[in-house]
Amino acid sequence: MTPAPMGPPRVHVVGAGLAGLACAVALALKGRPVHLYEAAGQAGGRARSFADATLDRRIDNGNHLLLSGNRSVFRFLDAIGARDRLVGPRESRFPFMDLRTGRRWVVRIGPGRWPGWVFDPARRVPDTRPADYLAGLRLARAGARATVADVLGGLGPLYDRFWHPLAVSALNTEAERAQARLLWPVLTETFGRGGRACRPLWAREGLSETFVRPALGALSARAATVRFGCRLKDLEAVDGRVTRLVFPDGTEEIARGEAVALAVPPWAANLLLPGLKAPDETRPIVNLHFRLPNPPPARFAQPLGLLGGTAEWLFLRGDVASVTISAAGHVVDLPPDAIAAPVWPEIARALGWPADTPQPPVKVIKEKRATFAQTPEQVARRPGPRGPLRNLVLAGDWTDTGLPATIEGAVRSGHRAAETVIAVQRAP
Repeated sequence: MTPAPMGPPRVHVVGAGLAGLACAVALALKGRPVHLYEAAGQAGGRARSFADATLDRRIDNGNHLLLSGNRSVFRFLDAIGARDRLVGPRESRFPFMDLRTGRRWVVRIGPGRWPGWVFDPARRVPDTRPADYLAGLRLARAGARATVADVLGGLGPLYDRFWHPLAVSALNTEAERAQARLLWPVLTETFGRGGRACRPLWAREGLSETFVRPALGALSARAATVRFGCRLKDLEAVDGRVTRLVFPDGTEEIARGEAVALAVPPWAANLLLPGLKAPDETRPIVNLHFRLPNPPPARFAQPLGLLGGTAEWLFLRGDVASVTISAAGHVVDLPPDAIAAPVWPEIARALGWPADTPQPPVKVIKEKRATFAQTPEQVARRPGPRGPLRNLVLAGDWTDTGLPATIEGAVRSGHRAAETVIAVQRAP
């Protein structure tokens, strides 16, 4: 490892997932010399793209639906010059299909803050009443130990067709165990601000092309050092500050005035920092990618919410159909073929194809520790950005951002970590 150069104090960012990339870019834009270390051979963590030999296509390792009110995501995209790499409809519209009945509908939210759309049966969830939507206000006063089912259960069609799928997708935790309070900022920052803040958006090409490559380009343009294949084995500390990073192939001395941003998953942070109070329970996500014989018609371009089946969302990019199974503990240990078997008929039905359409080639991707379990007990274990050592800060969607563990939460944690680093370096 190289000795510390003269000049402004360096910042060592460990982890090149979206939290680490957001932190590194924010610091580089502030003129801080950044050294970024990543254990894997590529950046992006759980939000990246790769070439898959099974499908002979480039696919994402996970599907992500963003909203136009995700202000941290857009701050990051603007910083790396990639705002135009997200696409979506001009209006806030969400198509759904109930696989049990074949019923389809589109929730269309008006552009302003006034929720006039709930008074139009053609624009709201079927079989719901305008007054049903006031139940969302219960989230604002939900207790720390209340679950989504505790607060919103019993609402009939609105719970089954909106609140439940929203909770499972946003929190990646069973609604019967997920903390209700975490859904409130999702509403206030997006749906609560009207349709302009909750237009659905997704990556036009892929997650790496949208978030990762532009971020690495921005870091390269600012002379940041990026090292792959560097798994942090240990943090050495003296007098309450990190003094050395230990990697398998050497060490990095941390000079006085320098800071370390630890942007690793919670289980890695727990190993590196014994005694850290951080989430220690996780939930899996399973994504399936099918290479279709032909690209579907353009009307299927927007992600489709699926109810009553195995998966929750159907994404289409060219001739690849991708679906997501959140809170996937019930299927994650099954063989890939056993997972795909019930999902393919659901996709065929959603596309209007015959039920006996042969299953095409499929790639099943299991993220067994996709997010921390967003239960009341685990949420209480989320630490803030200040680490247990004076020159150490924490980043990751598992830290206490006040948001669920989503792309927006990961990016916001990186921005907060960067702000905390600057405050730490200014302190005497």
